[in-house]
Amino acid sequence: MATVEITADTFEKTIAENDIVLVDFWADWCGPCKMFAPVFDKSSENHGDVVHAKLDTDANQQLAGALGIQGIPTLMAFREGVLVFNQAGALPAKSLEEVVTAVKNLDMEEVHAQVAKMKAEDEAAS
Repeated sequence: MATVEITADTFEKTIAENDIVLVDFWADWCGPCKMFAPVFDKSSENHGDVVHAKLDTDANQQLAGALGIQGIPTLMAFREGVLVFNQAGALPAKSLEEVVTAVKNLDMEEVHAQVAKMKAEDEAAS
């Protein structure tokens, strides 16, 4: 599957409608982003079952700010709508492959249980 461009308008829908989504937050002026782009594109070719999305932080500043993007490139991985990985910096191909494999192998029942527990603790503390 080819890398897809997403925007603030399509971000939530992309996350909600796909099992695994990797999002590369980037900007045209960013040298490390340009170095990471071919690595990300190659991963999209190798993992057709994973949506590889790119979001231009300059064109989507409000969303990037709301998500706490402080450096680019930043890679976020979502599985079943849950943020399961978030790291700034360009990853080498081997490290990106390890992230994809780890995300695919997550026990999502356990992840959803942990999310529910954290929500309950937050509500109890409020």
